[in-house]
Amino acid sequence: MNEVFVGSEALRGGILTRSRLRWSYTSIYPDVYVPNGVAPSLRQQTVGAWLWSRRRGIVAGRAAAALHGALWVHPGTPIELITSATRPPRGILARDELISDDELVLIDGMAVTSPARTAFDLARHLHRDLAVRHLDALARATGIEAADVLTLGDRYRRARGRDRCAVALDLMDGGAQSPKETWLRLLVIDEGFPRPRTQIHVTDGKTTRSSTWDGTSR
Repeated sequence: MNEVFVGSEALRGGILTRSRLRWSYTSIYPDVYVPNGVAPSLRQQTVGAWLWSRRRGIVAGRAAAALHGALWVHPGTPIELITSATRPPRGILARDELISDDELVLIDGMAVTSPARTAFDLARHLHRDLAVRHLDALARATGIEAADVLTLGDRYRRARGRDRCAVALDLMDGGAQSPKETWLRLLVIDEGFPRPRTQIHVTDGKTTRSSTWDGTSR
């Protein structure tokens, strides 16, 4: 039992005794355990939250972005689930929202929002700067573009936060390589300067380098 598991299932299967479960494992969510001394990773917390939902929840938001390969998601970020379950424990953010089958993918057996639906949720649930930071990372990991997401705004015209969704999506840039670069790009835009371009290829006729907006080049 080295991974995340449901305690009651382990007891029913005879894998663990109650005393061993009590002394050798730590609960991260109700009836969901990891070995003592383990600091659960974001992925382990995500699996644990999904197990807590009785495998019925849909992983969404920042946790979904991380499963799609997006970087810069903090391990302490609440795990967002689309679920009808009420009163989630600390560390899980539950939302009872509409979602269509074409907005779902399976990752390691878990239902996860598609890149487009993930971007839609990030853009409408987070404040602008944080949303753009995570949208940049998601776009870099998946190639998602604003046009792929805006159709969901037409589908869910009464969705919470829909009005601010387009603002964040318009600022999304998959060329950003770090949160610092996203921050700097937004600062330039907010000061009224022309929107900067990311990953500009500079050549001297012999070599080509890609300049970024965090003060580095490669």
